[in-house]
Amino acid sequence: MKDKKGIAFGFIAYVFWGIIPIYWKLMPSVAPLDILCYRILWSFLFMLIYILATGKWSLFSAETKAVLRDKKKLSAIICAALLISVNWFTFIYTVSQGHVTQASLGYYMNPLVNVLLATLILKEKLSRSGLIACLLALAGVILLTIQTGEIPLASIIMAVTFSFYGLIKKGVAVSSYTGLTIETFVILPIALVYLLFFSQQGFMTYGLTTNLLVVGAGIVTAIPLLLFAEAAKRISYIILGFIQYVGPTLMLLSALFLYHEPYSAEQFIAFAFIWLGIAVFTYGNFYTYRKEKQLLE
Repeated sequence: MKDKKGIAFGFIAYVFWGIIPIYWKLMPSVAPLDILCYRILWSFLFMLIYILATGKWSLFSAETKAVLRDKKKLSAIICAALLISVNWFTFIYTVSQGHVTQASLGYYMNPLVNVLLATLILKEKLSRSGLIACLLALAGVILLTIQTGEIPLASIIMAVTFSFYGLIKKGVAVSSYTGLTIETFVILPIALVYLLFFSQQGFMTYGLTTNLLVVGAGIVTAIPLLLFAEAAKRISYIILGFIQYVGPTLMLLSALFLYHEPYSAEQFIAFAFIWLGIAVFTYGNFYTYRKEKQLLE
């Protein structure tokens, strides 16, 4: 039952992330930087409402005080806040420019960047399947660079920032709701100053529909993050690894069939290298998981 709930939570979270480009495209009149700032503002307010409504204020307060007393933990959360802000802005800007395919590529690359960071920073041993997967993904990125004449910088930024964000979150022992609330609070003053004094469009000066969508940006940001955190507690990393490709796959499908972005045979070949890398990586993890499980039985 616990596994079934975990799989459901993980699946819903990645469906959210997979269709979120459609949400950003509903606000063409709002500049990408404005969307980012509204996303931070309304995510913070939504998280406060969530904490109060679920009766978690005392736990949140205790955790926040502990973070403020621990300079190392506070510094880590500030770094995480900066990384996720860069990730969000890059994603929103890329989608607003009509490059949903590039956005999907970033999140296809993300698990393979996780492997590299684990090897380089955490000094974890890179398996043969992990090495082959990373080399195949690198070949795909090089092919895309040759075809387009430019490095897929947005995809790389998204993959690297989210991987470092995950790495920091892994090392900071706070609940998901406390972490997200503090992260958004860290960036909130900058977001408010920009929206109130520097935004060319002014603060919430859109029509009723767009204003409601702007407020909803906080909800569509917080809900999948909370669902993901619950899924991670309930199911293994291997199962979660299978589910995580739902997001970029939905992004790619919307890019091709909803927004009719150009997708040449050369691009398909480059993506095929990345998909093959993902298949090798996933199979290697699944094989290791089954082997370890058999040893424990």
